Amino acid sequence: MMRLNRDLLGVRIFQPYREYSYYLILITGIVMRTIKILVVSDEHLVRCSLEQNLKTRGYEVALACSAEEALKQAQEDQPDLILIEILLPGINGLEIMERVKQIDEDIVVIMITANDGLETAVGTMKMGAFGYINKPLNLDELAVVINKALETLYLKKEMAGLRTEHKKSGLPKIVGDSRYMKNIMAMMDKISGSTDSTVLIQGESGTGKELVAKWIHYKSSRVERPFLAINCASVQATLLERELFGYEKGAFADAKTSKKGLFELADGGTLFLDEIGDMESGIQAKLLRFLEERTFRRIGGSKIISVDIRIISATSKDLLKAIEDKSFRNDLYCRLQVAPINLPPLRERKEDIIGLANYFVETYNKEFNKHVKGISGMAEKMLYEYNWPGNIRELRNVIERAIIIGNDETLLLEHLPLDIIAKSSQTGAQPEATSMKLPPEGVDIEEVEKELIRQALENSNWNQSKAAKKLNLGIDAFRYRMKKFGFLKYSFHNELQSK
Repeated sequence: MMRLNRDLLGVRIFQPYREYSYYLILITGIVMRTIKILVVSDEHLVRCSLEQNLKTRGYEVALACSAEEALKQAQEDQPDLILIEILLPGINGLEIMERVKQIDEDIVVIMITANDGLETAVGTMKMGAFGYINKPLNLDELAVVINKALETLYLKKEMAGLRTEHKKSGLPKIVGDSRYMKNIMAMMDKISGSTDSTVLIQGESGTGKELVAKWIHYKSSRVERPFLAINCASVQATLLERELFGYEKGAFADAKTSKKGLFELADGGTLFLDEIGDMESGIQAKLLRFLEERTFRRIGGSKIISVDIRIISATSKDLLKAIEDKSFRNDLYCRLQVAPINLPPLRERKEDIIGLANYFVETYNKEFNKHVKGISGMAEKMLYEYNWPGNIRELRNVIERAIIIGNDETLLLEHLPLDIIAKSSQTGAQPEATSMKLPPEGVDIEEVEKELIRQALENSNWNQSKAAKKLNLGIDAFRYRMKKFGFLKYSFHNELQSK
């Protein structure tokens, strides 16, 4: 079986349970499905043996005993991988492969041959086969070849998915007109033009560090190559080393096959190391060596591998304090912060709060098919006065919630969480109405409400939408009160007079 380690490891790639084949594949990070394998052989025993073995490994298996049947299934069922006997009556396996590639060039082909000569191997590879396996079949060897073939297929589709995602969405949106953000955007623009310099992004949690990293990558000349990310705080030291450097077969007990690490997978592109301040000291030393030499060895391997990647790291920790505490290497810090970016917390760039809020309103309008046209004045005031300890991430979550629960054209005060209203009021955003004092003799609340509705209408020249906004009410709730107090019958007449 296979699982996506996004939550466990914070890694944007898949990891199989070691005792099984890659019988599920994650296409462009979204869809999980069973792998389809087509077996093409004129020998009944070979077909049955492979069918039984592959099904026990979790694959969906189809069989064909002739070239015609194989091509028909390749056209109709679109298998992920085809095992083809080279020696078949009529059209041989190599010709079948050539026609299959015309149907879909992404179908992986592995040839089965009774000839173990080098010439046969080279010939099949030149014609487009991923590999070949000799008869009599070694099923364990075949499983390894299939695993490697499907991993190659996954990586190819993953890279294509990353490029497609970029072409569809363009550069990540960076919102902010404050002095802080204008300076940061200018720095980001310069950094994106230098594709080799390491970048260190520092800032509190929720300030948008990964978004900045993606912007730099997608604005750079590395845009056609992968952007991969891993959260160093969510991965145990042993697993983190394996994910970064990869490993060879037999390097440890569960290493039944070789595996490329993120350094190799990101070749030509960008690797984002999030929360690098939590990286264990032993891996810090290995990362420093990699940054200095741009070469490494897989765990358990002797071959020196050279790659061309940019490292962008980020942390919410104070690394200078971590250096004093001996928990972070000073030499690694110096190597990482060739191009430093410091993201301010949202409370220090308050002039960006409303712009960000409106951007999230627009975003979630599209996502939830809502039609919120803006934010009421009092709601804006509360958003502005709140300190946002969770920064942009917290603001985004608040707006998402407000869009979901609201049914008005305006995002109102009542749509905000009570704790934000309470804490904003403590910092001076308390509405003027709360300063009203109840007279000793008391009041008729119905009369107070009626008077407020009347004043709102008069002050808005009987424009119901404007009057509703003055009282932070939705238009339906406002019209209900107009009808309740008898104002609705006067509304049309007054609106005509005002025109």
